[in-house]
Amino acid sequence: MGDDLGDEWWKNEGNSDVSEAEEEIPEEKEPTEKPNTQTKTGKKRKSVTEKPAKAKKRKKSEQKECLVAQEEKKPNEDDKSTKPKKRRKKKTITDVLASSEPKPGCPADLQNLVAQYFSDKRSVIELEELKLQDSCFLSSNDLTHSLSSYLKEICPKWAKIQKQHTEKSSVVLLIICSSALRTIELIKQLTTFKGEAKVLKLFAKHIKVEEQVKLLQKGITHIGVGTPGRLSALIEKEGLNVQALRYLVLDWNWRDQKLRRMVDVPEVKVDFLKLLDTGIMNGCREGKVKIGLF
Repeated sequence: MGDDLGDEWWKNEGNSDVSEAEEEIPEEKEPTEKPNTQTKTGKKRKSVTEKPAKAKKRKKSEQKECLVAQEEKKPNEDDKSTKPKKRRKKKTITDVLASSEPKPGCPADLQNLVAQYFSDKRSVIELEELKLQDSCFLSSNDLTHSLSSYLKEICPKWAKIQKQHTEKSSVVLLIICSSALRTIELIKQLTTFKGEAKVLKLFAKHIKVEEQVKLLQKGITHIGVGTPGRLSALIEKEGLNVQALRYLVLDWNWRDQKLRRMVDVPEVKVDFLKLLDTGIMNGCREGKVKIGLF
């Protein structure tokens, strides 16, 4: 046996054990490595299978959100019924009058205007005192007259009246209109009526109050044509006296480019009603002043 194994058989005993051990080690490592690869591959497979499911859930949630947003955007039946009401614009004076024929003013229109304005400023007894009788009014313009023809109708004895007027800082006939341009237009229309009477324009544009006071004091003025604001200022400064006033003509029916009357402009309306309250209404109640709506 010693010959078959060789003289150095004993030297290879340890090596053989080592080689066997080395051969056995990989056999032991293989089972430990395989589960790792299986677990890794298993995890990968799970992640691959889980991604489509999550994506589907996300898509479903996004679709639900889109449906909710669309339902919120859709107007309800109640909203449909309310939206047209909000979109409707209020009709202006121009819109109303453009589709209808203008009606001439009447004394009742002035009475209602005065009552509405002073309703929260005066007591019940004072409001009754502001009411004017029908005898305080002259015939109203039926939209067929020019200013001269209308004045000839309501003042048939004008030549005699103007001769009797001798007081300074006063007028016999006062015409109230809405603007300076309208004042000039009305003065031009007075040519066939005024005769020898002196006419004075009484508005605020480019003319100081002091200058108009001097003109009224210098000579006798028969007719005054002006705006409510300036007329009120002249009365307050005692530049204009209404004691000699006999006729008050209101440029009631005339309309501007926006189809507004004098009393449709808020600023002019307030000034006009304040002017009436400066002693003119008292003169009307006493029968000294007659009002005409032109």
